[in-house]
Order: sequence, then C-alpha cells, then structure tokens
Amino acid sequence: MRLPVIAALAVASLTLIACSQKTQDNAAATGDAAGATASSAAADTAANTQGAAAATGEAVDNAADNTADAAATAGRKADAAADAAAKQK
Repeated sequence: MRLPVIAALAVASLTLIACSQKTQDNAAATGDAAGATASSAAADTAANTQGAAAATGEAVDNAADNTADAAATAGRKADAAADAAAKQK
C-alpha cells in the first residue's frame, strides 16, 4: 500500500521540478510505470495468497488423514494386545 503512495508523491515532486516538456513527459512515464508495477505486484500477491491457501488446505487434509490412519493402527494394536492378554489368563 505504501508503494503507490510513494510513487504518486515522487511523480508529483518530479512534475513540479520539471523544466522541460521532455522532463515532464519522462516523469509522467515514470509515474505510469510505477503504477503498473504496483498493480502487477498486487495481482501477484493475490495469486500467491490463493496458492498458499490451497496448499495449506491440502496439508490440513493430509494431516487429518494421517491422524485417522494412526488412530486406526493404534486401535488395532490395542485390540491385539487385549486379545493376547486375555489368552494368557
């Protein structure tokens, strides 16, 4: 959010200082480029955030599946231990 504000201030400062039409044109072009860069950065950030959210969701699903598998294995082992103990009585 700071980048667009800084870019706008820089362009405004350059415009006030500019002496020639060429300098003013270059300042305007710089401002346009800064705006395009900020816009592109915002779009990239949104896309990266969506990708990270999807990856996090997949990781949570995998963790839940692994936890369920581990619980099932622990349950089977507990049953086997109980059966073995019952046979020894």
